[in-house]
This record gives sequence, C-alpha cells and structure tokens, in this order.
Amino acid sequence: MTRILIFGGHGRVALLLEPLLVREGHTVTAVIRDPAHEAEVSAAGAQPVVADVELLEVEQLTNLIAGNDVVVWSAGAGGGNPARTYAVDRDAAIRSMDAAAAAGVDRYLMVSWLGSRADHGVASGSSFFPYADAKWAADEHLAASALDWTILAPGTLTLDAPTGRIQLDPAGGGEVPRADVAAAIAAAIDDDSTIGRTIRFGGGGEVIGHAIAG
Repeated sequence: MTRILIFGGHGRVALLLEPLLVREGHTVTAVIRDPAHEAEVSAAGAQPVVADVELLEVEQLTNLIAGNDVVVWSAGAGGGNPARTYAVDRDAAIRSMDAAAAAGVDRYLMVSWLGSRADHGVASGSSFFPYADAKWAADEHLAASALDWTILAPGTLTLDAPTGRIQLDPAGGGEVPRADVAAAIAAAIDDDSTIGRTIRFGGGGEVIGHAIAG
C-alpha cells in the first residue's frame, strides 16, 4: 500500500486520478483550499485536507508531506492573476519540493504542460506568459533536485472520454483527455522507469503503460 499526497486535490485531473489510485489499493490524501470541496474529494475516495499551499511555508509543508510515500503536484492558480500564478505554480510548487526532500519523501510527480521548456515561445506580453514562465521555473527546480522526480507534460486538456492511449512528443497542441492524463499519472507512480524523465504527451494510439515505460 502506497500513501500518496495530491496537491490540487479538487482539480479536474485530480478528481479523475483519485479513484484510479484507490482502486489500485493506494491510500490517497488530497490537499484542497476550499472546505466546500471536501465532500466531492471524499466521494472520489481520497481523504481531504484543507490547506492553502499559497500560504504554507516549507516547514508547514514538510509536516503535511511527512508520512507519505509519493507527492503529486497537480495544483495551479488557474491563470488570470499573474502574481497568484507565480505564487502557486512556481513558488508554492518549489516549496513543496523542498519540503518533500526535508520530509524524506523522495518520489515526486509534477503535472506540467507540453510546452514547458526554456524556449517555450510565449511572448512576454502574453497573458499566458506568467504560467509558462512559472511552470518552467518549477520544472527546472524539480529536475535539479535530488528527488526521484517525474514530470508529466500533457498537451491541451479536453473533457473527451478516455481512450487509454497516448502519443509521446506529439506535434501541435497534443490534445488529450483529462482522464488519460490521470491514467498516465497513475501509471507513472507505479513505474520506476519514469524517474528522472520529462514525459511529453498528447492523445494518440499507444497504450499508456507502454508509452511511458522507459
């Protein structure tokens, strides 16, 4: 039995991920900001913990993470406010990585995006730039850490039905159902060959488990 802590536990991907992990026999704790979301998270099979990651310092995050085996970062500010995007998608994410290291929880999975690269190509004046910049900074910090990290970088998320299949390094926007992203996260948790890798993917024709295997 693996104890998994998910930051951003009420996000659309996380709510699809939680039942998958519970069915596999894992114990799942979901960190959420709004107490009004506790019932929905509980219905997905996870234990909700109300905490605002934007406000927690490393020591508090360390206490929150301690005792788990895996950390999944699926939290985000949701865009719209550049300052909050940096505060959550970059700064809080980085603090959570440092806290995982301090807590001795080495396995860490980051849910990023397909274009998260140094040369992401998003213009500095674009409303999307703070997100692109923040995610790249967080990914860089994680990749430079001593954690057993995996960065999962899907393309444009859709609400389409799951296919159970993806394509690595897709051309274009790499549209992919959120349910397939959740399945890819679950598969990566169980596959140590994904450690130390950034896995960029979109919708495609290869079975998820086979696609991500190193």
